[in-house]
Amino acid sequence: QVQLVESGGGLVQAGGSLTLSCAASGRIFSFKSMGWYRQAPGKQRELVATISTSGSTNYADSVKGRFTISRDVLKNTINLQMNILKPEDTAVYYCNSNSFTNIQSWGQGTQVTVTS
Repeated sequence: QVQLVESGGGLVQAGGSLTLSCAASGRIFSFKSMGWYRQAPGKQRELVATISTSGSTNYADSVKGRFTISRDVLKNTINLQMNILKPEDTAVYYCNSNSFTNIQSWGQGTQVTVTS
């Protein structure tokens, strides 16, 4: 069973920056893709950003140009650099992995709160 642990969440003012990290129990390159999702109160979980083994990335329109997903091979982590944060970015952020056999795993989430 894959274990994913998120860290880096916190409270920031609008316009600020925050970096999230996801530590995986397996090698990050052993997954077909990994990504970040978020869920705000009263809303469905939505995709924020994904990265494939080839390095191809995908971003939600709402975060494109502000967020960057990346891999840190030495630390075996997936990171999400969040810049120019907005109150609407407030949510619990979840790390996700998708295996080559299409098995999905999720972290427990980390809270990001952006104040006006």
